[in-house]
Amino acid sequence: MLRIGRAATLATLDETGAPLATLVNVATDMDGALLLLISKLAAHTRNIDRDGRVSVLIAPAGRGDALAHPRLTLSGSAMPVDRAGDEGLRVRRRFLARHPKSALYADFPDFSFRRIVPAAFHLNGGFARASDPAPGAVLPDPDAAAAIAALEEDALAHMNTDHRDAVALYAVVIAGERPGRWTAIGLDPHGIDLAAGSAFARVAFDGPVADAAALRRALAALAARARAAQGDHSSGRGERSRS
Repeated sequence: MLRIGRAATLATLDETGAPLATLVNVATDMDGALLLLISKLAAHTRNIDRDGRVSVLIAPAGRGDALAHPRLTLSGSAMPVDRAGDEGLRVRRRFLARHPKSALYADFPDFSFRRIVPAAFHLNGGFARASDPAPGAVLPDPDAAAAIAALEEDALAHMNTDHRDAVALYAVVIAGERPGRWTAIGLDPHGIDLAAGSAFARVAFDGPVADAAALRRALAALAARARAAQGDHSSGRGERSRS
């Protein structure tokens, strides 16, 4: 839920202490921190500059009763990001990979990136399925996040140059998305993010990865699983046609 959200409801506190809920685009940093790109002209930015405490609701849309679908609430403090540092470059790249149209205004002087490191989570999986997982049970190991951050750009370039077929299989066979010009846009210790135009897909690894070797194995395992499933599907169609 944390990694698949692209838009969310942001709750901030106004000058009277009353809550204000607004809609924002979101992405995630390597360590699971939620990323925002906000304008100082917005009321929620003025609220954050005065009191950084926020709550964010991620609730991807689904058919039928909205309360029957899972949603995730997190709370923490929205902290400014130094654009000039390594963190700022990484945050900008990861946010724009998720929201490429934001490049039109991301560098305007009145816009800034913020990071929200979750201090608490509330997960509602549908009717009578609520829990409060500890941040440590959701967020990746800090050392693993740092290791994958150091190799993410090279790994994405390699996947998009030499393994476009595998990337497409991840999206179409494993994630169940429509065929298209899928590219890998993000990696983290828990999975890979994919995009084709405005379509977005998330594929989780079988387990967390903490270094380059583990990442290679995880990506190869996904490709093997997708090809096996593709083969099973093709074989099934063949059997039906012969019958």
